[in-house]
Amino acid sequence: MFGLSKLFSSKSVQKQPIIAALAAYRSAAFAVGIDESFIESISENDDKSLQISLTLPFAAQSEIPLVEQHVRDVLNIEISIKAKVDIQEPAKFKGIKHIVLIASGKGGVGKSTTAVNLAGALKGEGANVGILDADIYGPSIPMLLGLVGAEPKTKDNKQLLPFDANGIKAQSIGFLVPSDDATVWRGPMASGALSQLLNETDWGELDYLIVDMPPGTGDIQLTMSQKVPASGTVIVTTPQDLALADAQKGIAMFNKVNVPVLGLIENMSHYVCSHCGEANHVFGKEGAQKLAHKHGVPVLSHIPLAIDIREYSEQGKLIASDNDAAISKTYSAAARLIASTLYYQQHHNSIEIVITED
Repeated sequence: MFGLSKLFSSKSVQKQPIIAALAAYRSAAFAVGIDESFIESISENDDKSLQISLTLPFAAQSEIPLVEQHVRDVLNIEISIKAKVDIQEPAKFKGIKHIVLIASGKGGVGKSTTAVNLAGALKGEGANVGILDADIYGPSIPMLLGLVGAEPKTKDNKQLLPFDANGIKAQSIGFLVPSDDATVWRGPMASGALSQLLNETDWGELDYLIVDMPPGTGDIQLTMSQKVPASGTVIVTTPQDLALADAQKGIAMFNKVNVPVLGLIENMSHYVCSHCGEANHVFGKEGAQKLAHKHGVPVLSHIPLAIDIREYSEQGKLIASDNDAAISKTYSAAARLIASTLYYQQHHNSIEIVITED
């Protein structure tokens, strides 16, 4: 360890040991450590403790306490770290820096619930976030965000204003027409409505736009994949063989249209018994790992089958935004990994993805 006396000179803080300690930090999100370019300042407080200010190029604010503890342990000093998120990526679509498609090969795997909670988690990690409900035939975002019955508003009668759900900008066909009307639309009409929602909504400046895709590999998925500059897609599946077979088709489709598959999320991965605490894999085990290994992508998260997720969803609340809920940490970890993967795939040729247990 570096002793306290070695960290300071009579005039200024000796920064190199601190830079080295930050560079040595490893986690799933910070797979290559914390780069020196992330450091804004290092200063000494009156009590001889250190204050470090970081600017993160991707959404990962909640990991800072772990970084702080790592530096304390390595250098044996008292420090505090403050961090802000500032994503310096050029906008790929209007004022949107990253568009992330949340997809599944089949319905019933919890894709929409996963999508809204990932949006909430990214917001909690310090990003400006929006969500687009692209499930034209079964829009569920209004219900999941507690916005059922909300009436759309326009900006100068030209652009739709997105709804605000606890700081997340949201748009859905469910705000414009009854969902039972949308179900009778033919493919081209549905695709046209989706393009209109995306193009004619005043999203403003967003770091991430999460798109809740319809299940399957049909016209709307192809339209989104080919016409929208998506940064990547996340495939949601369950451990069941049938769901995995359909997830395989989704991966194949996105590979063909050159949309990077950022990874898989295994939803309803296991059930934790409330009495004994044992994890029961009621829908199978290790299916997502095998599929991910086959395609060379990570499993971003194993989300349990939890009654709390259902209860929050039915109330129009995001469990990912409740820091007191244990499951929120699972969504946050997945969100950080998605954000860091988007950053590193653009700034590093290859990195080693380290997946930790939830």
